[in-house]
Amino acid sequence: MNKELIKQFIETRISKSGMVETGIPGVQLFKITESIRCAPAVYEPSVTAIVSGCKEAIMDGDRHFYDNSKYICCTMPLPIEAGTLKSSPNEPLIGVYISLNSKIMTELVIEMESAASDISMRKSPLHPQSISSANWDETFTDALYRLISLENNPADVAILGSSRLRELYYTILKGESGYSFRRSFGIGNGIARSIEFLSSNLNESITIENMADQIGMSRAVFHRKFKQATNMSPIQFVKSMRLNNAAMKIAEGTNVNVAAIEVGYQSSSQFSRDFKRMYGQSPKQWSQKKDRMNDSIRQMKA
Repeated sequence: MNKELIKQFIETRISKSGMVETGIPGVQLFKITESIRCAPAVYEPSVTAIVSGCKEAIMDGDRHFYDNSKYICCTMPLPIEAGTLKSSPNEPLIGVYISLNSKIMTELVIEMESAASDISMRKSPLHPQSISSANWDETFTDALYRLISLENNPADVAILGSSRLRELYYTILKGESGYSFRRSFGIGNGIARSIEFLSSNLNESITIENMADQIGMSRAVFHRKFKQATNMSPIQFVKSMRLNNAAMKIAEGTNVNVAAIEVGYQSSSQFSRDFKRMYGQSPKQWSQKKDRMNDSIRQMKA
């Protein structure tokens, strides 16, 4: 099995730029044929497997590039900027986006921990990462192709979809980024739970103490473990998560003041200052470009 077969399969399913549902929960095929500047987005726990083209991501000021040599692993909700500056009709970005089901992942992690002595897993890094990449191997490629090839037959999806999705999850958990996923979905997933709490309560006045208390950590320990996992301090992360969500809402047509309130800002002037500092333009200037940005953000969710 090789990636070229997956690429050919996707190209038969998508004729123009966009994303296509496969009928398998959380699994989408995508093809982007135009250059898209990096725009704010919030990644959810997911795996993005690129078979052709290159994707750019900016995390805490650092630029990263991803192509078909590795698949992208996001273990927890993460504020990010993403784009496809090199995409064109002749050289499109093509791949598969898999939004991870937390219930299935957690069940698998617990089963793997119970059977740890019988399962060979890759050497763990010093600290789990919120976003990383893993080398394609034959096992992952085969599991991915077996999964997406079901979409041609609704009966196959209904009968085999859940088992093949579980097979792919298991392959990911055993791969290079498996340790980070196991830490995020396993029993000791404190930082991931604190970020989930933040994501669900963006409109509230959440403090670092609130997030630390949610998982029973002192502020000092929480700050250290949080930065190890996300490469950002909790304060930086909260601000980025709020501003990225606000930028996406504004791009989709939400009033600037409403967007600010919905992500937890109580002062519109403070929101405007933080927004301009982050993106180099005021929320009003940002909203004037909302039609173009809406298309970009919608596609960059892949």
